[in-house]
Amino acid sequence: MATNERQGDTLPFGALLALAMTGFICIVTETLPAGLLPQIGNGLGISASLAGQMVTVYALGSLLAAIPLTIATQSWRRRTVLLLTVVGFLVFNSITALSSSYWLTLVARFFAGVSAGLAWSLIAGYARRMVAPQLQGRALAVAMVGTPIALSLGVPLGTWLGGIIGWRMAFGVMSALTLVLIAWVLVKVPDYPGQSSSQRMALREVFSTPGVRSVLGVVFTWMLAHNILYTYVAPFVAEAGLASDVDLVLLAFGVAALAGIWVTGRLVDRHLRTTVLASLATFAAVSVFLGLFSGSAVAIYLGVFIWGLTFGGAATLLQTALADVAGEGADVALSMNVVVWNSAIAGGGLLGGVLLGEWGVSSFPWALLILLLLSLAIAFRARAHGFAHGGRQSSQVVAGH
Repeated sequence: MATNERQGDTLPFGALLALAMTGFICIVTETLPAGLLPQIGNGLGISASLAGQMVTVYALGSLLAAIPLTIATQSWRRRTVLLLTVVGFLVFNSITALSSSYWLTLVARFFAGVSAGLAWSLIAGYARRMVAPQLQGRALAVAMVGTPIALSLGVPLGTWLGGIIGWRMAFGVMSALTLVLIAWVLVKVPDYPGQSSSQRMALREVFSTPGVRSVLGVVFTWMLAHNILYTYVAPFVAEAGLASDVDLVLLAFGVAALAGIWVTGRLVDRHLRTTVLASLATFAAVSVFLGLFSGSAVAIYLGVFIWGLTFGGAATLLQTALADVAGEGADVALSMNVVVWNSAIAGGGLLGGVLLGEWGVSSFPWALLILLLLSLAIAFRARAHGFAHGGRQSSQVVAGH
């Protein structure tokens, strides 16, 4: 179905869910090795720590490729670029499943990360382009639903599956899913032209656009706080006697995140600024609550559930704000978002590790509070550009036009 026309005042769920499936595959492909490190180590004859570098090189591929590949493919037809990323997952997950060489596996993982970097730069702009401007936020909420599903259900299921059929077959299953997705994209996702040379904006010009740096500042501080707690959630909840129930804690987080996406989809187009400020303020309050009652299992479940509610819509809110302020430079700005987001993931692991080693898990809530107050201050000050007052206007530029 090739068309250059937007689809009016209804949401094209078939097409948007194909984008959500793309995000799901990105997340599960990235995190699948984390739950299968012993099996991968045995299979390749390496230590678990070396096997863990399969996650590291994937993130590195996303970081290094997102901006240059997005710029290089700006003029290409959009469905061609989307299919390129999905085929990348098919090829490199298949190599991972079949490889008996550690170094070949690392190379495949790096290029799978490259595919993900391009995919994340593409999904938001693509989703916005399918609908009328007043529905762009809601469309993006649907397109991003694959992320919390992957984090809450996909990763544990992948780990369980790997334990039953082996880690290689687990990656084989991911390749099979990409074959389904290729057909889905060809049948359901509309095609659009890329940007002409007159529409394309230089990287520095996009970065200098009023509001872009404010939104990216909120992305980094918010996601850094989130990833400190998410990366080290197991030792944190162990203090409340939940060491053997981490999967249930993460399930509570995932269910709440799905609810958060639904709520955000209802609010993002009319109340973006208010929703961002409320999410940050609530997460900050939860940090204080967890700091005061970290020894209570009930408090942990309650705090994690509310944390999930505030996080579920974060990607939708931040990418909508970023694409709005960037206008014609939306795809380039969203590629910057990929870099900043992944940097926050890496920074969360690093900073959280330092906090854990020096002061223990009791320091996490207060570190989160500092970061979230900083994020709240940036968002609050960006009232003219970035997180503006009022609803998103139907006259706003659609990403890619």
